[in-house]
Amino acid sequence: MSSPPDLPQILAQAQKLQAKMGQLQRELAVRRFEGSAGGGMVTAVVSGELRVLEIRIEPTLVEGKDREMIQDLAAAAVNAALGNAQRGVQEEMQRLTGGLSLPGLGGFGAPGQT
Repeated sequence: MSSPPDLPQILAQAQKLQAKMGQLQRELAVRRFEGSAGGGMVTAVVSGELRVLEIRIEPTLVEGKDREMIQDLAAAAVNAALGNAQRGVQEEMQRLTGGLSLPGLGGFGAPGQT
């Protein structure tokens, strides 16, 4: 027969996990994720908070003056960077929680998602 769970111990572990999650969130906020399109002609950089920090466009692309292609490549690069950021945040959360599925953490780092 197993003993009942030790509530104070469980609460202490939960507080430690909460502190670690806060630290991870601060670290991810300043972490940079890149994505590119057009063979690297357009590169987007986003933060772990999924904010666009930078968009770099190769000068030769601008010289071509193909506005529609630049817009398409910029959108593709931003989407690639956001995808990389979301994967990075998810990997860090899984590492922190040991793969546990904790309610309310499904959208950690992704505003508007649960």
